[in-house]
Amino acid sequence: MKATLRCVVTSAMALSLAVPLAACGDEHKDAGVGEKNIGLLLPENKAARYEKFDHRIISRRVSSLCLECTLDYRNAESDAATQKSQFEALVKKGVKVIILDPVDSRAAKSWVDAAAKKGVKVVSYDRLVEGDVEAYVSYDNEKIGRLQGQAIVAALGSRAATSDVVMMNGSPTDPNAPSFKKGAHDVLDDKVRKIVFEKDVPGWSATDAKKTMTDVINARGADGFDAVYSANDGMAGGIAEALESAGVKNAPLGGQDAELPALQRLVAGTQAYTIYKEVRPEAETAAEIAFRLLRGKSIKSLTPTTADSKSKSKIPSRLFNAKIVTKNNLEDTVIRDGVVRTDLLCTKKLAASCKSLDLN
Repeated sequence: MKATLRCVVTSAMALSLAVPLAACGDEHKDAGVGEKNIGLLLPENKAARYEKFDHRIISRRVSSLCLECTLDYRNAESDAATQKSQFEALVKKGVKVIILDPVDSRAAKSWVDAAAKKGVKVVSYDRLVEGDVEAYVSYDNEKIGRLQGQAIVAALGSRAATSDVVMMNGSPTDPNAPSFKKGAHDVLDDKVRKIVFEKDVPGWSATDAKKTMTDVINARGADGFDAVYSANDGMAGGIAEALESAGVKNAPLGGQDAELPALQRLVAGTQAYTIYKEVRPEAETAAEIAFRLLRGKSIKSLTPTTADSKSKSKIPSRLFNAKIVTKNNLEDTVIRDGVVRTDLLCTKKLAASCKSLDLN
């Protein structure tokens, strides 16, 4: 008689999800933990995407691929030591495949390497972790930086060549941040007059970004710069508050991640653009790679390119493309793809602006 197989998502939050289940054979019903469990370690919950999208999409995809598999999920809440403990707990439990989005890619190297020696396969997700990883799934981060630079230049228009720009870069512990910065510089260094201030913001802190922007305004004056590059939308929120408090209205500000508050700032006119990285293909691909590694199957068809970290070269990879989103293409990007509903985007306060953009 066949045993009844069920897929269990272990985080408390996932219990609230209506996770669709798909059939799978029972040939692995006597398998150990290592043949049934996939670990998922996400870095933080400041950015809304991790809990709202990445976790949920990966959970559903794992469920659809294997009814008997368990997704063992933890969030490090921006603490590298916490993530190390979470990772080591999964290894001790016997989990053989872990999807890891590192808080600190360099700090993770020692425990990723130690796990690899025990046969644990790590899929580096969104951020490229140092160490012996099996695969990497993300976006082309230098291209994202170039898109950010191009969007700033487009927002400045004819003023670009005579404009001074402030740059608030991502966290120095995030391996993606230097790529965003390099890509942005590749464009801005040739298209604007000068980068008049630049800082790498620890922990992608919106509070730090706001304080730093306030300090820049106090030092240079409200007219001492023409645009602000923010590496992500979270920091852009803090920067927007600083600009508003100082009465700065004509300095285009941009971010990344297409978070709801940023999309609302696009509508309101207090943010010029964001970068939309569609989470679903990235998350679903990571889930499928993890499942194939769990079953000892080839991942070649899912990893058409390679990436190099400081400690390993030619890592099988899948890198997706991103898009610039402005108030003028909201309908054709994030609304069309279901990232945000118009009724949530268009609050009462933004009703008139949404109407002018034909979003009602």
